[in-house]
Amino acid sequence: MVCILLATTLTNLDAAIANVALPTIAHGFGTSEGATVWVVNIYQLTVAVCLLPAAAMGEIFGLKRVYVFGLVMFTLASLGCALSPNIDILIAARLFQGIGGACLAALSPAMIRSIYPRRLIADGFALLALMVAVSAALGPTVAALILSIASWPWLFLVNVPFCLVTVPLFQAIAPATPGQKKPFDYSGAVLNALAFGLIVVGVGSLSGEHTVASLLQICAGLVCFAVFILQQRQRVTPMLPLDLLRIPVFALSAATSVCSYIAQIMAFVSLPFLFQTVLHRSAVATGLLITPWPVLVAFTAPVAGRLSTRYPASLLGSIGLTLLAAGLLLLAALPSLPGDLDIAWRMALCGIGFGLFQTPNNTALMTAGPVTRNAAASAMVAVARTVGWSLGSALVALIFASRGADAALECLGIGAGFAALGVVISGVRLFATRPA
Repeated sequence: MVCILLATTLTNLDAAIANVALPTIAHGFGTSEGATVWVVNIYQLTVAVCLLPAAAMGEIFGLKRVYVFGLVMFTLASLGCALSPNIDILIAARLFQGIGGACLAALSPAMIRSIYPRRLIADGFALLALMVAVSAALGPTVAALILSIASWPWLFLVNVPFCLVTVPLFQAIAPATPGQKKPFDYSGAVLNALAFGLIVVGVGSLSGEHTVASLLQICAGLVCFAVFILQQRQRVTPMLPLDLLRIPVFALSAATSVCSYIAQIMAFVSLPFLFQTVLHRSAVATGLLITPWPVLVAFTAPVAGRLSTRYPASLLGSIGLTLLAAGLLLLAALPSLPGDLDIAWRMALCGIGFGLFQTPNNTALMTAGPVTRNAAASAMVAVARTVGWSLGSALVALIFASRGADAALECLGIGAGFAALGVVISGVRLFATRPA
């Protein structure tokens, strides 16, 4: 479990610190901001495309083997990033780092389910949520600290010693997870890559100068996704887990998760603009004001894990998302000259709400289906997050492009609306039935 938590922390820290380092990387290579942003984009795109295939590989070859492969790939790619002589090599190394990151993201929940007895699974997911929240909170600070004493390659090189310890330790102590004798769905993997790739890239560039091209990309991606679904309906254990999505609790938990991540990313993207542009806070103050959210998620996640053994995920999820919606609405209704405390307690309320929701919901997702579909369920935890973040980011971009100065407040209001929608969907789970 320690190895899984360390790997999760490293991948989440890596994603956070890369964003902070973009200006430094651009200056170091003498490249444009537009080219340098692909250091982040290629990683996110690769992770989105590889989640479901990684889960399918986990079912075929065993969770442990694919997880170790992901760790090794992430380690080697981190070294490649640090040694990159130009921006093109760095982007290529980030692609391979994304493949490794996708294996870890797709299979971490499945590994937890394979390690923990059913009555303690929620505790495992609480620890995972705790480390994700801590790494999210520390990411920008760690990046700033490293850049203050070393050059940008050390942002990636710092991963290597930790990974070199984690790989043999995980190989030695993690329980073996046998694979299943079935072929890999190559045509499904291609359709998955086309669908998610076109949609993610199209959504990401929707508010730019090439709106028509972006819309065409999204439409092409949706067509590929429709073909993907038709193709997957003919599979006994599909890469896109249609069999699991027919289970009401699983489908509703996934939908609730998408709504929560839309709300979360709409807040995280718009709040820096609100704090700096509207409320005239400095960049440092903005970082400190955002910190209560992930910190309270970290504190609340273990409590939510214990509560989920006594109360249904539908109830805890609805309460958590109600608090999140209330916090976002209160942020949107800030006075014209708020003090730091006025902002901090609202951010804390959002963090408590999200922390109370996340662990029980992930537990419901992971335990709704059979153990034989452990990897597919695990991947859907990450897919729901990716879909929610992509849709939320696109909405923020569109709102900022059309609304100007009022965009941040409007984003918070719409984010609260998605959290409220999640409350309704989560509540419906009270009446959903699990498979026998």
